[in-house]
Parts: sequence; C-alpha cells; structure tokens
Amino acid sequence: MLDFAFEPPKPEVIQGAVYDWELVIGLEVHAQVSSNAKLFSGSSTEFGAEPNSNVSFVDAAMPGMLPVINGFCVEQAIRTGLGLKATINLTSAFDRKNYFYPDLPQGYQISQLYHPIVGEGEVIVEMGPGVARRVRIERIHLEQDAGKSIHDMDPNMSFVDLNRTGVALMEIVSRPDIRGPEEAAAYVSKLRQIMRYLGTCDGNMQNGNLRADVNVSVCRPGDYERFQDTGDHSHLGTRCEIKNMNSMRFIQAAIDYEARRQIAIIESGGKVEQETRLYDPDKGETRSMRSKEEAHDYRYFPCPDLLPLELDPAWVDSVKASLPELPDEKKARFMNEFGLSDYDASVLTADVESAAYFEEVAKGRDGKMAANWVINELFGRLKKESHGITESPVSAGQLGRIIDLIAKGDISGKIAKELFEIVYSEGGDPAEIVESRGMKQVTDTGVIEAAVDRIIAENPAQVEKAKINPKLVGWFVGQVMKATGGKANPKAVNEMVSAKLASDGRL
Repeated sequence: MLDFAFEPPKPEVIQGAVYDWELVIGLEVHAQVSSNAKLFSGSSTEFGAEPNSNVSFVDAAMPGMLPVINGFCVEQAIRTGLGLKATINLTSAFDRKNYFYPDLPQGYQISQLYHPIVGEGEVIVEMGPGVARRVRIERIHLEQDAGKSIHDMDPNMSFVDLNRTGVALMEIVSRPDIRGPEEAAAYVSKLRQIMRYLGTCDGNMQNGNLRADVNVSVCRPGDYERFQDTGDHSHLGTRCEIKNMNSMRFIQAAIDYEARRQIAIIESGGKVEQETRLYDPDKGETRSMRSKEEAHDYRYFPCPDLLPLELDPAWVDSVKASLPELPDEKKARFMNEFGLSDYDASVLTADVESAAYFEEVAKGRDGKMAANWVINELFGRLKKESHGITESPVSAGQLGRIIDLIAKGDISGKIAKELFEIVYSEGGDPAEIVESRGMKQVTDTGVIEAAVDRIIAENPAQVEKAKINPKLVGWFVGQVMKATGGKANPKAVNEMVSAKLASDGRL
C-alpha cells in the first residue's frame, strides 16, 4: 500500500465583501452500471441505438408487467462497495420514489432509501505526492435511470426516448467532507478510476454514464469543525444542489460560482433557499430548476413488486476474492517493483489500460527505461493526436522490442526515436526494420577510430581551441556522429575522442 500522509480537509476560503467564508461540499455521483441488460428487464443498454428501440414492456410500464432484478447488476454494486472499502449490507430493499417525469412511464422510480445495498466506505483522494485526504462514503444504492426528453427537434413539441429508462445506476453518496472545487473534481476522478479498474462503470461522462449532483453550502470559519463535533447540519448553512454535472471542469466552475452567489445573498441580508439548480456552461452560472424536495415529498414506500435482497456471506466473500488490483495498490507496486517516481507511477496507473500496457513493456526489462518510453514518447505522441492508449498503433510488444535493441547496443537512443516513428507510422517488426534499413549502430572500434582520426586531422583549429576549452570535445563527438550517419555508438565515440586528444597532450 501507498504510505499517505493524511491531511485534514483544507477549506477553500473565499473573501466576501464583509467576512471570510468556507466551502462545504457533498456529492451524489450517479454511475451507470456496466451491464448488457437493464436493472429490472432484459432490454439492451447499448448507447446510441435508435430512439425507443431498447424498451421492454417493463420499461414502458405496461399493465401487469413486473420487474425482475438483474443479479449481475447487484454483483457490480457489491464489487463497487468492496472496492471503496465499504460495508456490504446482506439485507437490502427497494422503494418506490413517486414523482412525475414524462420520461419515466411508471410515474415512480424504483430506488433504495431505507435499506441500501452498500453502507459506509471511503475514497482516498491524493492532493499531491504522498499527501491525501479521506472522503467518507455514506451509502451506495441501486436505482433505475429515467429516459431522455428531447426539446430541440421540433419548435412545438418535445420527444421522449425511453432507451435509458430502467438502466441500472449506482448512486454513491458522500459525506460533506469536501472543502473546495479542486478536491471535488479530484474525488470524482478517483471514483471514476476505481470503478474503471473494477469494471463496474465505464466512467464515460460525455455519454452521461457518470454524472454528479453537487451539494454546496458556505459557512464561517470554525463552523465546519462545530458540525463535526456535534453532527448539527445547521452549522453548514443552507445547501443548494447542482444537478447532472458531467465534466470535471464544469464541476469546479459551478461550485465556485454557486459559493459566491450564496455569499452575496447572505452578506446582503438575504436568505439562501434550499433548491435544485442547473449549471449553464455558456454563461458560467447556475440557475434555479426547482425547490429542493425532501424525502417525504416523494412519498417513498417499499416496492411491493420486489422482495428484499438477501445476500449469502460466502458469495460476497467470493466476489471480494475476485477483485482486481486497485489503483493505489498498483501504484505502490510499480514504485517498489520498477523503482518509479510517484509522478511516473501515477501517470501509468491513471487508467487500467495504460497500466496493463506499461507492465507488458516493462516485463523482464529496465522499468525506468520502459516508463520513460511509454510516458514521454508514446503518451506524448498519442496526446498530440488526441488518441488514447487503446488506439496506439505501437503495441506493447513492439515498444518492448525497441527497448531490447537499445539494451543490446544495436541502436542508440537517437536511432531508437527514429525507429519508433517508423513503427508508429508504418508498423512492422523493429529488429527487421533496423536490419533492412541499415539502422544498426556502428560498434566496430576500427571504423569509429578511423572516423575520429579523420575529424581531428581535418580540424586543427578546433583542436587548438580544445586545449583552452576541454568542453569542445563535444563538438568532435558531434562531427564523428554526423560523419557516421548517427550510427556510431555515442559512448564509444566520446571515450575515443577524449583519449585521442589527451594522448598527445592536446588536452
């Protein structure tokens, strides 16, 4: 495990016109369960399908149609809870949350209020090398998603697409432990990373598969500590919820705007109303959506169509035993096993595909060299072309063979970069390319010595200058490399030039 120095939450302090204020933030993250079928029906969860093509009689709320729980979605929620070091509730139950939505045909949402499937857990959020903060998870519950209303296809009508209706969501509710916009974005990013490692949510925010409702309130310095001591939420001020945030950048911008809006209201003698708001990225501001409902407004009651979930402890243990190595553990292993820096290990474990690629490249090779090539050459080139690691035209095997050629002395670092470009653009086996294109490094000392002697003989003026400034040895090395087409072993050239110039007292 990584050895973190845990810091107490550092509040973001905002200067108002009258007082200093601190932020208090809690998040409800809605993560779409990675599953081929919906939570209570066998309908496909394929994204981008024709509108209303993935809708069963259950999803459409046809009379007499009863929901049937998808066991795989339950397992995915359990895996997520275990990955967040949370308590797994062996007994949980579903409730009906009653409210009208045009894209929710039942007129209610099947969710979990009183008995969620997962209890308290935690997320470790790194805020710098070796420094982290702990954000507590209050609960994770399973619920069905609503459909999608479309308002921009006709000037007089709205359309409803029910493809998303009934898709399984995990709602991950944090405690109000987050104290600033940057920390909020880092928390969502860490959650996304963990779930991608677990394979329980793909984290695609653009498609709406991961989105966050952000609860923001402000308080005076010291009030948060009083809340921690007493548990009295009145110390935190009135919170407003910003719905459906699907961008780390927008999350930060929305929090900053909303906090300043609340501060301005309070300092002018007004009162912050508890409400649900939306963020407008074009205007950079939040706007009111509706007054914030409390649980009793939704008329929750146990869902009569679904029996409580009773989990076998042995089955939960088997799910736990099947968990993959998670990001923090993998990062610690990379640092210990390959001697990587905190930064390099963080970059390489940012997503599971990058970590797997690096590990294949590094297998049986110098870990630091492998990390340098993956991060600097490959990631740099992929970023320039807006590609991810899964789109890399250079396989881990090809990159590993380039590193092998360097280690054997067949090619220099400079030639290796040229070789990488060829493999990236054209493909092929690195060793065969080196042979067929005459790229192999010259290691024959006789050939190198002849080139060194010729350069020294042709440049007596530079030799004289070298007597005054020994650093000019580098100039001779460069000329020899140029004369040999960059194929001479740089180390051998450097040693031979230095020896030649020193042997007759020139240096």
